Amino acid sequence: MVLHKFGDKLYNGVAGALRSHLAGVAARIEAAQGLPFLKELKSCWDDHNKSTQMIRDILMYMDRTYVTQQHKAPVFQLGLDLWREQVVRQPQIHQRLLAILGDMVSRERAGEIVDRALLRATTQMLMDLGKPTYEEDFERHFLATAADFYAKEAQEVIASSNAPEYMLKAERRLAEEVERVKNYLDESTEPKITHVAEHELITVQMKALVEMEGSGLVPLLMDDKYEDLGRMYSLFKRVDDGLALLRSVMGSHIKEEGRALVNDPEKTKDPVEYVSVLLGMRDKYEASISRAFADDKSFRNTLNQSFEAFINQQQRSPEFISLFIDDRLRKGLKGASEGEVEATLDKVMALFRYLQEKDVFEKYYKQHLAKRLLSGRTVSDDAERNMLVKLKTECGYQFTSKLESMFTDIKTSRDTMGDFKARLAEQGEELPLDLSVQVLTTGSWPTQAASKCVLPAQLEGACETFRQFYLGAHSGRRLSWQTNMGTADLKANFNNGKAKHEITVSTYQMVVLLLFNEAEQLSYREIAEATEIPAQELKRSLQSLACAKGKNVLRKEPMSKEVEESDSFTFNDAFTSKLYKIKIGTVSAQKEGEVEKQETRHKVEEDRKPQIEAAIVRIMKSRKRLDHNAVVSEVTRQLASRFLPNPAVIKKRIESLIEREFLERDPNDRKVYVYLA
Repeated sequence: MVLHKFGDKLYNGVAGALRSHLAGVAARIEAAQGLPFLKELKSCWDDHNKSTQMIRDILMYMDRTYVTQQHKAPVFQLGLDLWREQVVRQPQIHQRLLAILGDMVSRERAGEIVDRALLRATTQMLMDLGKPTYEEDFERHFLATAADFYAKEAQEVIASSNAPEYMLKAERRLAEEVERVKNYLDESTEPKITHVAEHELITVQMKALVEMEGSGLVPLLMDDKYEDLGRMYSLFKRVDDGLALLRSVMGSHIKEEGRALVNDPEKTKDPVEYVSVLLGMRDKYEASISRAFADDKSFRNTLNQSFEAFINQQQRSPEFISLFIDDRLRKGLKGASEGEVEATLDKVMALFRYLQEKDVFEKYYKQHLAKRLLSGRTVSDDAERNMLVKLKTECGYQFTSKLESMFTDIKTSRDTMGDFKARLAEQGEELPLDLSVQVLTTGSWPTQAASKCVLPAQLEGACETFRQFYLGAHSGRRLSWQTNMGTADLKANFNNGKAKHEITVSTYQMVVLLLFNEAEQLSYREIAEATEIPAQELKRSLQSLACAKGKNVLRKEPMSKEVEESDSFTFNDAFTSKLYKIKIGTVSAQKEGEVEKQETRHKVEEDRKPQIEAAIVRIMKSRKRLDHNAVVSEVTRQLASRFLPNPAVIKKRIESLIEREFLERDPNDRKVYVYLA
């Protein structure tokens, strides 16, 4: 027929025959109800498919010639198109098909067992009819009903469950949908159904989940529920802004918890305890990030930003961190392995990085290091040097140069004392006491102006002998005695000489105690007059000698915790102790008093001025012209690693540089500065 130009008649005849046949097929399928409907549909589809293939094979010549020339649908495709029109999209069949498929999926979601093979065959039929058929005649409806189902279920579950229970259910539902796609849907449906389920189960509910009372993000963090936190992280990671919400809530909580700590007077009474709590708090959130949040850098950044925000609200944080390091390097790391020492120092360095006023920390660290080195009370030189290396790595050589020279001074002092004792032996001289002098370089140590203190005659003579030796060996130098930094070992007799003890005290305490060799009772004013020790230091020394339980080698009248100028003191001959060697520390708050704090703050502010000026000059020298805001911004950026300069102070330093003719104002614009070569 094709050869005789009757191709058109043949093609239309085939199409008409198929239409007529499919009308009967559609009626048969429509007559079936429930599950038999799908079985009948599958059976008829299989028959139609097989028949169409046979017709295609018979009419292969027409496919190759007439169909190609006339741009008609090939015979097999014609069979598919007619099945779609006559059967699948027949209104009653189409409606029932969607209803039955939807019902089977709903029953499976409810936990019932359904005929997955039949579902697979049905969806495969739709795919065979072309992807648009699958999408338009099934997938669109499937996704819409899934959205309704999960929206309703999410509301019900979140109202009756806690957050971990809800997340378990959501995780299970998401896994079920992936499994459903593998079992009887086309793989292209997976990202779409996953997105629908994620939107309804997570996106819509995530704020309520995170803020859920008793089981939201904050309670989970507080109770170290790593498994639940990990589930929350993996679920929220699936949706837009999910992790951003987690970070925001976590950051707000850490800041709130931190502010409560730094602003609580009780918590900041003990600096070592304060820093220990900070380290414990940081360890807690670090553990959550590494164990639950997949070591996500963005969460670690949130942790760091939160800590930096609240640590710097407590002005004394630099001092307290230095005191904590001091405590650990004096006694806290005794017996610890090298790895434990390293871990502790690394943790403290993490807190140090949060400090904006690193120069204030340096001031205190220098003071505390000086006391450790001079008293010989450091756990190990290796730990001390390890800490210096960490500070140097973090802040550069300039930060630690003076600290390193302190170590050099201690070593040089040992050599000097060796030479001094050798000289005495050569000359056959013998001092009335065992003198040990540490010669410190002015500028490297946190020394104060030489405070007056009347030393006992024996000690004064020994000091003079050393002075002559040292100045003879080093001409052009000057020695000033820092009596506030020294210590002494005294042998003392109690109970009429029956009890003997060796007492380690400060130089001030020694001077006070030796007065009682000559007198039974002395008033505060008599002691002050005889020793000329500054009032604040004298009160601390007397307090530690008379008020410290178990170390009260003096008695105070009247008995009280504080020393007043009207008090009087006697030697406590009845003093007893199980220990032969007794160390009496100076009673003082570990942290500075208000007056000392103001002094340190003033010194820091003074030290900052030349640094700010140097930064301004460096910037202006390279840029030549710059407006005021740009100078302030650049100075702040350059000095941020040490401290955050106050814009008002920068302005004053600029004024000072203008007065000294390093800079001048632009005559046309007073906000612009010009560098003067």
